[in-house]
Amino acid sequence: MSAEAANVIDLGQVRRSCAQCSLGQLCLPAAIGAGEMDRLERIVRSRRAVQRGERLFGVGTPLSALYVAREGAFKTTTLSEDGNAQIIGFHLPGELIGLDGLGSERHRCEAEALERATVCEVPYAQLQLVAAQVPGLQRGLMRVIGRSTEQDHSHVAMMGRKHAVERVALFLHSISERFRLLDRPHDAFALPMSREDIANFLGLVIETVSRSFSKLAEDGVIEVRGKNVRIRSREALDRAADHPALA
Repeated sequence: MSAEAANVIDLGQVRRSCAQCSLGQLCLPAAIGAGEMDRLERIVRSRRAVQRGERLFGVGTPLSALYVAREGAFKTTTLSEDGNAQIIGFHLPGELIGLDGLGSERHRCEAEALERATVCEVPYAQLQLVAAQVPGLQRGLMRVIGRSTEQDHSHVAMMGRKHAVERVALFLHSISERFRLLDRPHDAFALPMSREDIANFLGLVIETVSRSFSKLAEDGVIEVRGKNVRIRSREALDRAADHPALA
């Protein structure tokens, strides 16, 4: 075996040994060298617990780090023109948090824990230095930024739907796809956010969101028990996400 081959991480081994790795979005699916992986891991600060409702950063805070929740989920909010809090995104376990600050190097929103969480902090300045020297990591960062942009577009698409049931269906489709990309169960999962938060995110009232969940359940698209959702018909949910009206 060549020295080069011996120094490359096997993806299967990586996935088995660190299935919950907070750096998974950056390192996978592209294999990077063992030494490069070690350099990346060394810049990650120790994990810390975050309580429900605790903020990672606020609006205007200088960008000092990116965060990854190993456990727990977060929401990002900003103030609307009328001064009310507007949820602009949700971050699932394993997703990077803080990309909103990349442009101006100041955060444009605040990130708040939806539940008790554990996060890893990745100092941004050090991440930039390592990424400049590790092409695989640089590609990983670009991939994650691209996914973040896709999520922004998905939110705009949800808000553009005329009917509440369509917005909720597209929201569930998006969450399911994100769980799939994170190699987590995506046909049956627990929503970390409340119905009230979903309503805020989708520009609806909570009663309308609850009725929309019930309608999707009655139509056999999903099964709902509290925050637990099981997709009963992937085809029906896909149609609801791809077309301007439920089939």
